[in-house]
Amino acid sequence: MSEAAIRHEPAPEMTPVQDDHIRWLQEAVSRNRYLPQPQANNVFVGDGDFKAVGAEFLGHFIRMGGLRPEHRVLDIGCGIGRMAVPLTQYLDFEKGHYNGLDPVEGGIAWCRRFITPAYPNFNFQRLDIAHNLYNPQGKISGEALRLPYPDRQFDFVIMTSVVTHLPPDEVLVHLSEVARLLKPGGRLFMTAFVIDQLAAENASGRRDARLAFARDGNGPCWFVPDMPRLAAVGFDDGFLDRALEKAGLQVAVKSLGHWRGQDADHYQDIYVAEYRGAQR
Repeated sequence: MSEAAIRHEPAPEMTPVQDDHIRWLQEAVSRNRYLPQPQANNVFVGDGDFKAVGAEFLGHFIRMGGLRPEHRVLDIGCGIGRMAVPLTQYLDFEKGHYNGLDPVEGGIAWCRRFITPAYPNFNFQRLDIAHNLYNPQGKISGEALRLPYPDRQFDFVIMTSVVTHLPPDEVLVHLSEVARLLKPGGRLFMTAFVIDQLAAENASGRRDARLAFARDGNGPCWFVPDMPRLAAVGFDDGFLDRALEKAGLQVAVKSLGHWRGQDADHYQDIYVAEYRGAQR
């Protein structure tokens, strides 16, 4: 049975002073009216307050993922900069670097216009990967994906709300690419919907009513009836753990979110997985 938070090898524990600084940073991001923010009708990356969600994840990246200011970061599915904007206040201007990829041209154009001029260590690139919802005319098949970077370029890879919109074969390809790009000791921070018995049966009665997942045949996928097929994808508990292991990534943190109706300080389920180098 899954627990609310299953932590194998978490990031180093924060001291009270460090944690106070992270909370101060999160509050500063949320309140800073000078930080770029898109018009609400242009945000296509999910509900919730743009700055508040970004500030929340900044805390998760540092506390759970072990993100440091000098890291080189890759944000797969960067959207319209919801994670990038708060990271501008944390990554070191000279040592830290950020690269964002997304198939939606409008989001990439906004980031290039409003983020990169003030933060030249933040770069954004459109990836013309095919997706039924976000980029149906894309030229790159998800099963033939190769990300446009040499091996071992990044310390930290972000995949928030990415595997929640992918079929299983494409999840495996994405994770293989992440393992190729991470330096030894580098980490992936990934969100997901993990379907265990408690989530499937809504045992608490408090599961998000929008996410009444139903199993898709005999495979590992769960979809939400009456929603587009890739609008929300869940996976059998254990599928993503095995997929990460197959890619060469070792799970360091697995923390289940409050979408399923249990107490947690984050909505989706979170994995942090580490690349430890080629196995001999």
